[in-house]
Amino acid sequence: MAKFKAPVIKNQEFEAEVVDLTYQGMGVVKFEDFPVFVVDAIPGEVVRVGITKVQTNFAFGRVIKRLKESDDRNHNVDQATLTTGIAPLANLTYAAQLRFKQNQIEQLFKKMHIDVPVNETIGMENPIGYRNKAQVPVRTVRGELTTGFYRRNSHILVPIEDYYIQDPEIDKAIVVIRDLMRRYQLDAYDEATHSGEIRTVMVRRGYYSHEMMVVIVTRRNKLPVAELLIEGIKQALPEVKSIIQNVNSEKTNVILGKTNKTLWGADYISDTLFGKTFEIGPMSFYQVNPQTTEVLYGLAVEKAALTGDEMVIDAYSGIGTISLSVADKVKEVIGVEIVPGAVADAKRNAKINGIDNVKFELGKAEEKMVEWQAADVKPDVIFVDPPRKGLTPELITAATEMQPKKIVYISCNPATLARDAAQLIESGYQIDGAVQPIDQFPQTTHIESVTVFLKK
Repeated sequence: MAKFKAPVIKNQEFEAEVVDLTYQGMGVVKFEDFPVFVVDAIPGEVVRVGITKVQTNFAFGRVIKRLKESDDRNHNVDQATLTTGIAPLANLTYAAQLRFKQNQIEQLFKKMHIDVPVNETIGMENPIGYRNKAQVPVRTVRGELTTGFYRRNSHILVPIEDYYIQDPEIDKAIVVIRDLMRRYQLDAYDEATHSGEIRTVMVRRGYYSHEMMVVIVTRRNKLPVAELLIEGIKQALPEVKSIIQNVNSEKTNVILGKTNKTLWGADYISDTLFGKTFEIGPMSFYQVNPQTTEVLYGLAVEKAALTGDEMVIDAYSGIGTISLSVADKVKEVIGVEIVPGAVADAKRNAKINGIDNVKFELGKAEEKMVEWQAADVKPDVIFVDPPRKGLTPELITAATEMQPKKIVYISCNPATLARDAAQLIESGYQIDGAVQPIDQFPQTTHIESVTVFLKK
């Protein structure tokens, strides 16, 4: 059988209209029906494309010249945010970003032959500077220790000081820490040789509390000039309540290692959500956009239409954000989470807030659900907030066999939501009303949504 040959070659140039956006925010143009994905090209534009890389079924290209521009183009964006992929949708006006997210969900449900209305995406009033956590690689660029972000699809560091979507106070803190590291001549990590000291700087800041945590990720146990570094950070950044060293000696892309040492201050910082206090450690999973998290979870709770008598299961309970948010509106909540540290955080957060009708168990959500179903546990409502890979068929089977009145699905990936919706519908549930997208991560391609499944 003859091998398919792509109709384009590297460095070839041609003119084309941008017909679509991929889920990663790249423009799609066609050459003899062959798709070419182009960075910083948006639908409706006509561009001269230069081919940069050819694969079997598609190619990548760059814009050599923009011949016609879209009305949806946003000009107020720094090129570095686009080349690094920090904010891949920042070249779109915010209204166009919200439409793109709604349209993505509509298309994915259509593909699964599920006829469901999708509401307009709920956006943010100020869709920049919202992230309460930054994880910034530290590398040597032109002989100098530098912080920034990797160029898209590479490990080439682009020096950046304004990250556009991060809390500006976090951006300032990173520059302060970088300058201190330069002053004390610390060595940046080198991936190729697995040498050097400083791998990453992580900063978390409470949106309401303004408490700041600095985590310095090192390759070895010893952090040189630690005292001088701590003193410099304390003097320059009065919001800092916690300075932690995380040791990651592995040759890996995983950012954090398993060992944390509190160098100064507290082991945790705290912040509030729905008026409840949450303690956040270096490893805690805490939503990075608390402003929309309150909208997201508030909507999920509202759509559950709780009466106060319900027994609720919270699958993928994390540090207890959903469980503790609904606790005062129901009789009892059981949460399940696979990360031991998160379960410990959740139990401590329940204690801090004086909540005693919540129980957290450690385990895989799908295994616990099967176990509970076998033990004849009868929840009225199940909340699921799974990772990007969605729900497993076993979890859906166990959940639907418990016959709750409602399953409230909080999704961070519309592709797996649409796939899981098909199995839930097959198992005797129907979508109540519409799917509601919420823009939890403006300027990026991530899409959160809430869908309620009712027992038929």
